[in-house]
Amino acid sequence: MPPRAGPVLGIESSCDETAVAASAGPGLIGGLIVGSGFAKGVALAHRLPYVAVNHLEAHALTPRLPAVLGASAAFPYLLLLLSGGHCQCVAVEGIGRYRRLGTTIDDAVGEAFDKVGKLLGLGWPGGPAVERLAASGDAARFALPRPLLGRPGCDFSFSGLKTAVAQLVASYPPGPLPAADAADIAAGFQAAVTEVLADRAAHALAGYRGGDLLVVAGGVAANTSIRAALQAVADRENHRFAAPPLRLCGDNAVMVAWAGIERLRLGLASPLDHAPRPRWPLDTPDMLPA
Repeated sequence: MPPRAGPVLGIESSCDETAVAASAGPGLIGGLIVGSGFAKGVALAHRLPYVAVNHLEAHALTPRLPAVLGASAAFPYLLLLLSGGHCQCVAVEGIGRYRRLGTTIDDAVGEAFDKVGKLLGLGWPGGPAVERLAASGDAARFALPRPLLGRPGCDFSFSGLKTAVAQLVASYPPGPLPAADAADIAAGFQAAVTEVLADRAAHALAGYRGGDLLVVAGGVAANTSIRAALQAVADRENHRFAAPPLRLCGDNAVMVAWAGIERLRLGLASPLDHAPRPRWPLDTPDMLPA
């Protein structure tokens, strides 16, 4: 009989908790070893089940959080997973059941934001800093490319856009950019990214024969321009749209705990010898329930 579903916690664990969940990949292996090792220790000490969570699955399941859509986020649905390390279009068909429809052929979208932020002399992470600066800029001033815009399929590309921004910045004399110019570049870059993501989402929805829900998740889902553009695409295609609350867009403990709960409900606890993985694609056989 599977363990009952309930709170799935890590550091705060006590005998009242049901299980301990921790991100076990993908990501930097050092942090994964420390985090999962600590979680296993807590689980062992309190004789609780341990759930190794793929943090991409944790992002994918965020619309099912009670504070987002809860039970109305029934499977299947279409997901745009947008972060610093990942940029994918995924059909979410169930716990552990993911069908990748498209991915980036070079840079992830969050990585492009970070690199452009660095080019503009902004702080890290680049996404929020670029968005703040873009708010005061003229998005139409500089003609920046829209990679793969209008092309068939659901793949993404951001390397050429990033390179175009780098060349534009390099055309200025050494030193900080004029504030107005930096704002216009940030606005132009954000507009290009937003248009590309909306185009890719529209292509995905046109070929998708699943549910009526479009979801965006990951750190880049916090960008208000991107959220608005994807909402417009969903409205146009007669789909519902969901995005996590801003505080739950980046990697966070809530989404990991929720993924643990979802797996625990199916009896999918992990063995204590489960090894953390720097690479752990969503569409691998070991993600599937037995």
